[in-house]
Amino acid sequence: MCNISRVAIIKGSDPTEITVRALEALKLDLDVVLSTEKPILIKPNYITAQHPSTGITTDGKVVEGVVKFLKERGKDNIIIGEGSGWAETFEAFKVAEIDKISEKWKVKLVDLNKDVFVEVYPPNPMALRKVKVAKTALESVIISVPKLKLHRLTTVTLGIKNMMGALASKGSMHNGRLHANIADLASVLKPSLTVIDGIIAGEGHETSGNPVKMDLVIAGTDPVAVDAVGAAVMGVSPTEVEHLVLAEKKGLGTCQLEKIEVIGEPIEKVKRKFRRSITSKILEHF
Repeated sequence: MCNISRVAIIKGSDPTEITVRALEALKLDLDVVLSTEKPILIKPNYITAQHPSTGITTDGKVVEGVVKFLKERGKDNIIIGEGSGWAETFEAFKVAEIDKISEKWKVKLVDLNKDVFVEVYPPNPMALRKVKVAKTALESVIISVPKLKLHRLTTVTLGIKNMMGALASKGSMHNGRLHANIADLASVLKPSLTVIDGIIAGEGHETSGNPVKMDLVIAGTDPVAVDAVGAAVMGVSPTEVEHLVLAEKKGLGTCQLEKIEVIGEPIEKVKRKFRRSITSKILEHF
């Protein structure tokens, strides 16, 4: 991996447009995504079936921006897939209008909770020795499209943690060392591109429904670097996020801001100190 990772931060009022602009700014980095013959899995975050305006779920317009960018470059084997944690996946798709995007752009929708699962063994595991993963995710180039938001247990929930939606048992990740498990999972399901939906972000925690209007898209091909920039935009030091530090140790990317070239808006110009939930503050002491 090169010493400098590039991450785009694009601000604007049209989510689809700024998503396309972010990806166009990164086109020199997108060889893996644009040259692949494998299916491309776009993996949003629909932990619940709540509307993206709540700051909990991925904005469908950001997903559409990714699809539009790919389609205009001749990519047809595109899947939008998610395994919702607390809702019926297709109900969540409907609320975010992913069903309409699927129909408009002729993109396949997959409920990863109902996929075939394959047992895999992360290389050089820190904690996660084996895990059952959706076959669709294993066989695809992955584009992670998470929401920009905080989390009670993992401080932030962004592109790397979003891969938990492709597991047969999401709850099993909470057994033992959660952050190490997430880093190990990233070595098996490593996003080739991360596109963070920061249109309406979420402070408090992952399902608190405390929306923060940011009008941002954050994107890049180094999954650790994109999450690090996303954390910094929320006023969280990337080195405070244990799974990012561990993912860097595993060679999956960098969480050191000085090694990241930010294209577009500077972090300092768009950052805001997100309020954390009381639960998060209590857990920090244990």
